[in-house]
Amino acid sequence: MTGIQTAVDVADWRRRVFALYELVRELSEEEPAAAHAAWVVERDALFATHPSTPLLPEDRALFSGLPVPVYDPAWRFELPIDDAEPAALDVETGTDGVVPFERIGAVRVPDVGSFDVWRLRSYGGGLFVPVKDASAGHQDGTYGGGRYLLDTIKGADLGAGGTRGTIVLDFNFAYNPSCAYDPAWACPLAPAGNTVGVEIPVGERYRG
Repeated sequence: MTGIQTAVDVADWRRRVFALYELVRELSEEEPAAAHAAWVVERDALFATHPSTPLLPEDRALFSGLPVPVYDPAWRFELPIDDAEPAALDVETGTDGVVPFERIGAVRVPDVGSFDVWRLRSYGGGLFVPVKDASAGHQDGTYGGGRYLLDTIKGADLGAGGTRGTIVLDFNFAYNPSCAYDPAWACPLAPAGNTVGVEIPVGERYRG
């Protein structure tokens, strides 16, 4: 029964994440700060109360909310996906085996740098954009392995831009992978093409 219940709990977690990002997309165009506030509140609730929280039991007992700065509209962009040389990324994980990605292009963020856009090559497809900035691994900075900005197969989808071929990248919604909280998880981390030399001061931070 434990295995069945775990699967049901994970499905419910995913369902709630998909619903949350649907709300985020609805609110973001007119009220991005309100969308971000809803995102923070719901994620705090999931981490604090959901059976599938990535928090370890000892961390869950002390949990008082994820460290997320207030919304900064300067970090929201609608950008085209530019052409990039094809590349493959095969990530070995302990739970899901080898997770294969292919690079479909890149987005160039003004005054920040370029980020590769990856597509999951296995069942379900989906876009994946991890980010790693100059504060990664530093005191009061971001998680050392980087954060996720988009992972559409798991619901983290900020939507298409107003022009065909563009996507929304809002770094206020960057979040830590599960392995930042529980070492039992093995997560795809940001490769070189998703690493920039400037600090991105918004999105979820990491207390370590």
